[in-house]
Amino acid sequence: MTLRSKDLLGMKELNPEEIDEILRTAEMMKMVLSSGNKKTSHLQGKSVVTLFYENSTRTRLSFEMASKFMGAASANITTSGSSVNKGESLIDTARTIDVMATDILIMRHNQSGAPHFIAPHLKASVVNAGDGMNEHPTQALLDMFTMKESFHKLEGLNVAICGDIYHSRVARSNAIGLRKMGANVRVAGPATMIPPGMEKYGCTLAKTVREAVEGADVVMGLRLQLERQNKSLFPSVSEYARFYSISPEILSHANPGAIVMHPGPCNHGVEMPTVIYDSPQSVINEQVKNGVAVRMAVLYLLMARRNQE
Repeated sequence: MTLRSKDLLGMKELNPEEIDEILRTAEMMKMVLSSGNKKTSHLQGKSVVTLFYENSTRTRLSFEMASKFMGAASANITTSGSSVNKGESLIDTARTIDVMATDILIMRHNQSGAPHFIAPHLKASVVNAGDGMNEHPTQALLDMFTMKESFHKLEGLNVAICGDIYHSRVARSNAIGLRKMGANVRVAGPATMIPPGMEKYGCTLAKTVREAVEGADVVMGLRLQLERQNKSLFPSVSEYARFYSISPEILSHANPGAIVMHPGPCNHGVEMPTVIYDSPQSVINEQVKNGVAVRMAVLYLLMARRNQE
């Protein structure tokens, strides 16, 4: 099976069968990563370019490592070192990359919808590595893969997502993907940081973090994104941590065997204390490892579709 579209733009565009195929392919890719020789030839002779308009460590590096592990010729472009600083438009930048025989373009942009805008204009496959406050599909896929590793299923899992929901593309993509796969999603955060319409994704809005975590199998904290706020949406960071941090007391209300997740980077002592971040229940480092396997799977399936065409 391959993906229906030449692009991976969001969880909205994926159906449950495609999500399952990506997760199953990621299992094989993780076996490759666990072997002594991490090099494969799946993308031999192909080219992958990352174009990031925002800072990133985990996403960009994991995509770059994924493409190199699979034998692709890879290149990275940041806005600070490109013609974007000379005033070049997004579409001109993308078309320039496209005509250089690029097979897959991985893009992060601060404007929601930017990957959707350029994708129809390019022959290259476009992968959304995060667009504004809209979606971050590969983060949701690696989160779902990590949950499935822990519980061997997604259907019926109770997932609590807590914190800065309003600014979180991770929360949106996870809510969409998890609901498609039959999981139950509860979200909690300050009332000023819960976007209107979260219910349309099938989420339950909890009044408190404790209510969201009650009986949860998965407890996910979200980074407090101060850089996206024009004005403060809460009294202070210490006040936020007091009411919305995933503390040991809060976590005690989750199901026995519950796992703790965070998309990173984490503000220790704000979204959760270090004792929770480093606890045996935490799978945060496993999320990072799984990010490479999932992104290898995405590149593999997109290239399989291109090869068929």
